[in-house]
Amino acid sequence: MKTRTLTTGRSYFGVDAMTLRAAAGRVLSRVIGLPPERARVSAEALRNDFGVNTTVGESVVNELVAEGLLLPHRQLRGDYHVHPRFVEFASARVVEPLQRTRARLLLAKAGELAAEFNAESSRNPLAIEALAVFGTYMSREPKLAELPLGIVVRPRPADRRARWGRMHSNTEGATDLRQRFGALSSFVRVRIVTNTKALPRPFAVVFSA
Repeated sequence: MKTRTLTTGRSYFGVDAMTLRAAAGRVLSRVIGLPPERARVSAEALRNDFGVNTTVGESVVNELVAEGLLLPHRQLRGDYHVHPRFVEFASARVVEPLQRTRARLLLAKAGELAAEFNAESSRNPLAIEALAVFGTYMSREPKLAELPLGIVVRPRPADRRARWGRMHSNTEGATDLRQRFGALSSFVRVRIVTNTKALPRPFAVVFSA
């Protein structure tokens, strides 16, 4: 499981990163080791673990439910099961946000990586047609919580494919791409599409084959 990264100065479900991580740890300590039918927490316990009052606590719980991290008990009103993804927040890494200047350098490296991938990865059935950045990068915020990167792929031309040996499957090829570009930084969030129309708008193309 990839370690989730939270950034300081950003609100998650109505609380800051450090509070969320600590509270998630306290919530999990209530249910760890219990059989599924008993592994539940009450709204009151959640408010105590997050250190919030009733009004704020209700808002936090509602957001956690909306994101699927808490699952309302079918019979006991006000009780919740904890989704396994909740563990990610208890063990999350809390870091300073990504500076925009650093984000620009990462995008430049991503362009270099894309050109290298197209030229050399002959066993991958996919080629990169374009790279596009979207999401928080398109705002005017000087500090970013993440760097969403869209990879637009197309079939690799026949003359760029390996002539001997096993070619990867499309699924293996997509996994290879995610790993390569994800390794650039823990802030990079990769989305693979076959057309720029599938990317959230607005976006900016930073590499074109």
